Amino acid sequence: MKYKYIITAFLFSTLLSCSSNDKKATENKAEVVNESIVTLTDAQIKNAGIQTGKPQLGSMSSILKVNGIVDVPPQNMVSVSFPLGGYLKSTHLLPGMKVSKGQSIAVMEDQALIQMQQDYLVAKSKVFFLQKEFERQKTLNETKTSSDKIFEQVASEYQMEKVILSSLKEKLLMVGLNPAILTEDKISRSISIHSPINGYVSAVNVNIGKYVNPADILFELVNPTDLHLALKVFEKDLPFIQVGQKIKAHLANDPNKTFEAEVILVSKNLDANRSALVHCHFEKAEHELLPGMFLNADVELTNAAAITVPEDAVVRFGDKQYVFIQKTTTQFEMTAIKTGNTANGITEIITGLPNFAQTNLVIKNAYAVLMKMQNKSE
Repeated sequence: MKYKYIITAFLFSTLLSCSSNDKKATENKAEVVNESIVTLTDAQIKNAGIQTGKPQLGSMSSILKVNGIVDVPPQNMVSVSFPLGGYLKSTHLLPGMKVSKGQSIAVMEDQALIQMQQDYLVAKSKVFFLQKEFERQKTLNETKTSSDKIFEQVASEYQMEKVILSSLKEKLLMVGLNPAILTEDKISRSISIHSPINGYVSAVNVNIGKYVNPADILFELVNPTDLHLALKVFEKDLPFIQVGQKIKAHLANDPNKTFEAEVILVSKNLDANRSALVHCHFEKAEHELLPGMFLNADVELTNAAAITVPEDAVVRFGDKQYVFIQKTTTQFEMTAIKTGNTANGITEIITGLPNFAQTNLVIKNAYAVLMKMQNKSE
């Protein structure tokens, strides 16, 4: 009889223990109504630190990351040639060398240069003679001593020779000779070419002794005081770029060194990759920047009104993004959304929350809810 009571007590104790364990398991396990809705207990919500709140309508600023190269505007690039053509007698230029405006950078010589000076002096002498003859014939014509025909012929020759002299004068000025100081004793066989800008040499295309034609480029010079940044921006991002927007560029190998610039022109031409050039002007000249240098840049886009949630409210599952909408105090529905930009811990919601003002959702520790849903079958 004593053993009977012991067995009965043992069985009763075992049943109580099993009942207690089942109760605890039920408390720790999330109840799933269907595949997209999960129900949590108050204890689970508290222990996971899950918080809910409403999406906000606010101003969303974003940064567009692009890249480009340092460029020189056409007005700051100079191709040096010699309009007359000839032989390069001397030069000391090397690529990268600094030059100053007015500095002699090369010496040219050619027989055509001598001939041009000769033609000018001869034409000048003829004009001097014809001027005297014109004045003499004018006086004679006024006194009817000379016929009108002779006076008109002399006047015509005088005018034509002045035109020839004027054109030769312009040719001399074009090659850098001053006609005012040119005399029969000062005919030069060579002439210096001077730098038209302050800057540096980007290319040397000739060597001493080489004959160059008028169209040949001897040197290429760059004025680095007005460098531009040419950014490549894809077609889908062009509507967000406007003249006057500020950008911050930095070297690929030194992100901490930034260069501030401003958008001055948005190209209307798309290339084969469906991108266009956006030209930016550096706010101050930087000696570190050189034409052709590659830069990364952040473009600050114009702020726009958007539906926003904390970044922690969005979860990624598979190839989609979701939020958990609160149906009841302890019940949450997994809802697919499409996000936009994310900045400073705030994410833009583009689609998926049509009635956002009346919607409560998980705004903190949303991944804890996702894990509870994934463990529903355990």
